[in-house]
Formats: sequence, C-alpha cells, structure tokens
Amino acid sequence: MARILLAEDDPSVREFVQRALALKGHAVTSVGDGEAALAALTEGGFDLVLSDVVMPGMDGMDLSRTVVDRHPGLPVLLMTGYSAERDRAHDLDTLVVQVITKPFTLQELCECIDEMLTADSRPGMEAQFVPGSAPARPKSGIAVRGLQKRSSSRSM
Repeated sequence: MARILLAEDDPSVREFVQRALALKGHAVTSVGDGEAALAALTEGGFDLVLSDVVMPGMDGMDLSRTVVDRHPGLPVLLMTGYSAERDRAHDLDTLVVQVITKPFTLQELCECIDEMLTADSRPGMEAQFVPGSAPARPKSGIAVRGLQKRSSSRSM
C-alpha cells in the first residue's frame, strides 16, 4: 500500500492510528511533532503526510506549508478536533491539503487517505469525492471533511 508519515503529539492517538493504518497494509513512520516530521521527510519515499494540527513547537499548519514548499506533490491530511483550527486551515488557500475533523472512525480516516492517494487527489488536480462524503476541492486546494461522531467504539 502506501508509505505514510504520521505526526501526532498524543502518544495514545499516534499509536492507535499507526496500528490501524498498519493493519490496512500501510507502512507508517510516526513522530511526535512537526520538527521530527521534517527530519523524517529527508528519508524520502513518503506517499502522504498525516498530521495533527495542534502540536507543540511546529504545528501541523506550519508543517503543511513546509511540506508543500519542500516536497511539491506530497499530499497532506490534517487532523483536528478544534473548530477554530479547522477554520484556520481554510486560511491555507495556497496549499493543497485536506482536513479531517475529530472525532472520526478509523474507517472514515482510511477512506479519506485512500481518496488522497488516488491520482485524482494529487496536488494540482481535482479530487474525486463520493457525493455527500466531502465537498469538491475548491481551486484553493482546501477541502474539509466534517465527520460526525458515530456509535462505533473506535472513534477518535
């Protein structure tokens, strides 16, 4: 499957997401902050960056800007549980990223990742989303996937 770089400062969330993505067949490198993510990116070969928005030091927003600048074409998916941070992500109108809102189920996260890994979701191209699942990616490149909490016990 894909090689994913996961940046999440909460150890329990980081481990949970890493294990879930590994069970789906993805190779996951996980780090605890944006600076560590940048260091890991020097290895190259990643297909996607999955990052929390709120982290100490370099947050997910700054990480996204740096990824787009240094690694054009590398998709970025931001995770946040804070509506203010989700709204702040809309200010990144020059980036091609997606935002997934917590809480989300692992199935929803995996579906979003699968969508981003398709050729149609790569930067500079229109994303092809299932109707009703997320808005079409506007020209700015930002798409927010607002997910509702489900009764699943595996929600984030």
